[in-house]
Amino acid sequence: MIVPPADRNTDPNPLEQPQLHDDTRFAAGKIAIFQYSTVIIFLFLISGFWRLQVQSPEIYEERAEQNRIKARPLYAPRGRILDRDGRIIVDNHVSSALLLTRENLKPEDLKPIAEGLDLNVADLQTKVGRNSKSPKYVAIRLKEELSPADLAFVNSHSDVFPELDVIRSQPRLYPRDGMMAHVIGYTGEVTQTELDSADFAKYKQGDVVGQFGIEREYNDTLTGVDGQQRVEVDNRGQVRQEFKMDEKPAVPGKDLQLTIDLDLQAVAEIAMDGKNGAVVALDPRTGEILAMVSRPTFDPNKFIGHIKTADWNAINQNPDHPLMNRAIQAQFAPGSTFKPIVALAALETGTIDENTPVHCPGYVNLYGHTYHCWEKKGHGTLSLHNGIVHSCDTYFFTIGNKAGIDNMALYADMVGFGHATGVDLPGEAVGGVPSPAQVLHTYHRKWYAGETPSVAIGQGDLRVTPIQLARAIGGLAVGGVWHTPHVVKNDAVAAKTVTWPLDPVHVQDIVDGMYGVINEAGTGAQSVIPGLEFCGKTGSAQLASVDVAKAAAANHETELKDNAWFVGFAPRRAPEIVVVALFEHGVHGNLAGPIVRDVVKAYFDKKTRIQTWLQQKTTVAAGVAAVSTLGLPEASHN
Repeated sequence: MIVPPADRNTDPNPLEQPQLHDDTRFAAGKIAIFQYSTVIIFLFLISGFWRLQVQSPEIYEERAEQNRIKARPLYAPRGRILDRDGRIIVDNHVSSALLLTRENLKPEDLKPIAEGLDLNVADLQTKVGRNSKSPKYVAIRLKEELSPADLAFVNSHSDVFPELDVIRSQPRLYPRDGMMAHVIGYTGEVTQTELDSADFAKYKQGDVVGQFGIEREYNDTLTGVDGQQRVEVDNRGQVRQEFKMDEKPAVPGKDLQLTIDLDLQAVAEIAMDGKNGAVVALDPRTGEILAMVSRPTFDPNKFIGHIKTADWNAINQNPDHPLMNRAIQAQFAPGSTFKPIVALAALETGTIDENTPVHCPGYVNLYGHTYHCWEKKGHGTLSLHNGIVHSCDTYFFTIGNKAGIDNMALYADMVGFGHATGVDLPGEAVGGVPSPAQVLHTYHRKWYAGETPSVAIGQGDLRVTPIQLARAIGGLAVGGVWHTPHVVKNDAVAAKTVTWPLDPVHVQDIVDGMYGVINEAGTGAQSVIPGLEFCGKTGSAQLASVDVAKAAAANHETELKDNAWFVGFAPRRAPEIVVVALFEHGVHGNLAGPIVRDVVKAYFDKKTRIQTWLQQKTTVAAGVAAVSTLGLPEASHN
């Protein structure tokens, strides 16, 4: 029996039929959603393929290549720094530096990296933050001068921290024990403030630049041009191959030859051992600086790369300020070393002549005040020559008062006090010369006549730097020509020369008096150099009133003891070298004299050795020529 179709579809439970219909509709909806999603994904992939392969394939090819080929910097060594004879003062040495790549850098990795490399975590985080705006493929210069422990850490953690990349570097190698530290200076990573200035516009974050001294002043000369090396890396950033053919070599910086004589520098450094102060030696005929010392000093090697916080605090918090270059920045009253300038002012203005007598009973009364000479029993009656020889305060109180403050200020200004010398080192101080105009401008008051005698003996508000004093006395000694001091030999910057038509008789009177200071039982008799016409002037400069200084001494406080100065030059006629020594709290100028004496003696001892060698060489050459004329064989010359 054939069942009719209608009967085949007959369900004994008609209530279930609508449920089957709903399930079918729901399944169809899911299928539609899946189909549409598939189409959308397919279209997205197609569009991506279009952009990658058709629209701009070069961009994505470059990115893919960057994942395989990396550019590593080849840091250019800085130029060497040489002394006047070509001897190396500052060099570079081969070492390892560490770069930090940032493509795969995780913030949580910074702390263990810093701890493993003995870096400050906060400093590292700050450095990474400063570089956040630069492309991630630009590596950060993380650390210079890797120690064996640093290298061991990097090698043992290469899988954990593949972002650490060791490269070859040539950091600075400075002299030991802080020798010439204030002249040379140091280098360091360019700061954000510097990057914002026009002078450092060509540098980028992480570059190493000069921060102090010669390194700073001649940074552009000493800085080379970095090169580049292409290397192949794996997916973890590890170098697998170097492409030497594609390497762009670094161009080293230019060498810089100084006017400094290492032999004189060493003598000056030794002479200042254990003292605070400065030494400046220069050639008054040219302005070339032959030696420059500042004490206390610091070790510039600690600044290479990034100075440790503990080292920086030790230097920066030192009450003696070791970073101050006292040779060009210490501003103190010159004491009696100013008296030759007072004598010059009095002679040139016709206030006195070399025979004008002054009686010294140990004091002089001026403007209702008693001014005491350092020699309490007095010097008796003396004229210019003995006034300088014995540094008689009464004599200079008297002639300075007669010449007047305006004339003293004029000649102080003429020899360069109150102005920068223009030395090619950063941060030079200018000092100050008191005068009615200066007092009015600075203190908004009139000049009191009772202030004049103090200026006449180098006190009051008169402040000079050691380099100013060396230039002033040197220019006076050569007859009225003052050259700009400089530490770089054959400097391309034209040195300024100031010339005044001084009366040569007056100049010689002052020079002869300074000769007597040392050679005629004057205040500098301890500094005599047998066989050399060495001239000089002592100076003791108060830092506080007599009563205050005495109270400080009673409490065993040394910071208010008088400063000791000495300036000397040689020979008496046509000086070749002038040297100034500042011995802080040395009390008596004659204690600074041996410092100057040792440097001057070293200069002429070396000159004698060179002359002897040249004479011997000439004698040998003449002997060889004479033997050659006899037709004897060359071997017989021995």
